[in-house]
Amino acid sequence: MQHTLVMLVVNRPTVLNHIASLVSRRGYNITSIAAGSCEDPRMTRITLVVDSDPEGIVQVQKQLEKLVDTVSVANVTGIEPVVRELALIKVRADAAHRSAIVDIANIFRAKIEDVHRESMVLELSGTPEKINALILLLEDQGIIEITRTGLVAMARGEENSLD
Repeated sequence: MQHTLVMLVVNRPTVLNHIASLVSRRGYNITSIAAGSCEDPRMTRITLVVDSDPEGIVQVQKQLEKLVDTVSVANVTGIEPVVRELALIKVRADAAHRSAIVDIANIFRAKIEDVHRESMVLELSGTPEKINALILLLEDQGIIEITRTGLVAMARGEENSLD
């Protein structure tokens, strides 16, 4: 089962490496990791998606909380947070197929970021399911390249994800 952990850590060069090492040493796979600045420039907010059984994720969370640079860790899996991901998808787009790709992009509200004679780059942000659905439709056109940011998550409403 996939679990989504949201972390606040001190912004230091080795923190991300320590987190990834800790999770992998416990024998779990990180399926997504996203890190970036947040409301406090001295801190980094990390969203980590880990394949783990429920008991294992509790142990991983406890271990992450013990790291020196960790300020807080929360498992937001059960609270239905706002979850988004960004994807850039380069697809074959000769003149004969370009309008079909534009139609698909419009259905998903994807932005067309780059157009060349034989290719287009689409940008889409949304849930992983939405991105997967777009990719599925674009496969018939011929996908050249895909890059995804990894999940970011935040609690809904007025509460802080890490409270």
